Amino acid sequence: MTYATVMVSLALDQSNEARLQVAGELAERFEAAIVGVAAAQFAPPLYFTDGAAAQGLVEQEEASIKRRLADLEAQFRTATKNRGARAEWRSAIDFPSRFILAQARCADLVVSGGQSPAFSDAFALASPKDLVMQAGRPLVVVPDRVNWLDLRSVLVAWKDTPESRRAVADALPLLRKARDVAIVEIPEQGEERSAAMAGVADVAAWLVRHGVTATARVPEAGGNKTAAMQLEKVAGDVGASLIVAGAYGHSRFRELILGGVTEYLVTQSVRSVLLSH
Repeated sequence: MTYATVMVSLALDQSNEARLQVAGELAERFEAAIVGVAAAQFAPPLYFTDGAAAQGLVEQEEASIKRRLADLEAQFRTATKNRGARAEWRSAIDFPSRFILAQARCADLVVSGGQSPAFSDAFALASPKDLVMQAGRPLVVVPDRVNWLDLRSVLVAWKDTPESRRAVADALPLLRKARDVAIVEIPEQGEERSAAMAGVADVAAWLVRHGVTATARVPEAGGNKTAAMQLEKVAGDVGASLIVAGAYGHSRFRELILGGVTEYLVTQSVRSVLLSH
């Protein structure tokens, strides 16, 4: 298994340097094609207008979106020149999440920026929460402060669920290139540490048979610390620059609700994360 096509989701009026850097490195490492994708939709004003004034406003805003998408394409082509097998650009005047989710069918994995703590504008930004839960492809979330794909130490946040199993399988090409991989499970309250250790040992042994240097770890009980806090501590202890994890969540009243650890992984600003659902 390898990655033949890497897709990178770009955002208007936001920093895209980090995700372009990581997507370019992925394309280069795997000699893969790289597809840049972006979209934005005209956001109607809060005040009412109609007739010629309304039509003029729509045309003006759509022309602005087209110019900004053209600027993004230029940035994408400059960043990916001579990286990977070939580069392709796709863009549209559309809701970003809807357009990018449709385009993800052509990719092996999708690279996105992290979730901004500010209000997410569905007219201009494809939320990584939407992408990870609906794309049907692994998502690599790259915080803005990350400037390269560091594979010296990778942490697999294990939980014995289909999502975690899928994430490890999706990440296998990357894990094969990593120097050290730690398989870590944070035991739930009341769970025996020995049972968790048996599970992560199985995963580590499976990875070793696939040519991955992997070790198993189960930290001691964290007291009042949340699972996310414990995971952050272990990631710091092993010096992990990439975390691999299953993504958990559900939709309630059309609002995406992520689990606590998944929410943390999407919004933390230190490490890149590969998530699969």
